[in-house]
Amino acid sequence: MTAMQPDTLLRVMLVDDEPLARARMRTLLGDCTHPAVHVAAEAPNAEQAAALLRQQPVDLVFLDIHMPGNSGLTLAQTLRTLQHPPAIVFVTAHAEHAVAAFDLEAVDYLTKPVRLERLQAALQKAERFAHARRALQADLASEEVLIIQERNRTERVPLTQVLYFKAELKYITVRTATRSYILDGALNDLEEKHGGQFIRIHRNALVARKMVRSLEKHFDAEEGEGWAVRLQGLDELLSVSRRQLPSVRALISQ
Repeated sequence: MTAMQPDTLLRVMLVDDEPLARARMRTLLGDCTHPAVHVAAEAPNAEQAAALLRQQPVDLVFLDIHMPGNSGLTLAQTLRTLQHPPAIVFVTAHAEHAVAAFDLEAVDYLTKPVRLERLQAALQKAERFAHARRALQADLASEEVLIIQERNRTERVPLTQVLYFKAELKYITVRTATRSYILDGALNDLEEKHGGQFIRIHRNALVARKMVRSLEKHFDAEEGEGWAVRLQGLDELLSVSRRQLPSVRALISQ
């Protein structure tokens, strides 16, 4: 096989209870011309495969359906729960399971004995899947997110979805277009870290610069007559302090 860069090499696992079937698949993979493949691991059953995959992620699993213990279909359901699930190609002598296999979002389904041209086509499908997944992971890695801890739940909230931060007593309200979150921390720290994307409009509030739509006259029950900003996608008006009014006016006029 032609040497390729690590990010274009398909890392493969073979899962089949028959050693001869795994050996034949290795031979066939060696005869494939594109994409480049590295058989990173083998397993004779679903249990060992699941344990190996938790330690050593791969891009693609060639998975037999009928094996002692848990079936390949059961393993496929387990693999979908992994943080980075691999592509799956089922390899079996029993074609009646094809519908169930594709319900589990398998990229292909091969019947034994596997033909080289069909294996080549399956690899190309898996390569497209792997490239799309890597591109998505790269996008997520480059995207700034807030980690929100709520009871028994941890959620990643993209910073681009945040409309405003507002200090409330001992916590900060994080508001998106669809809901509010509670965040521990200090408004000053958020301003220092994300000041390029947010502007302070009040001692207790930062708003997303790109979401400011208007500056309006407003009467506040506590502060009296003053000004407030309206944000895209939000009915709520947010008060602007006299101290911050010049910078908000400058933003509006840009």
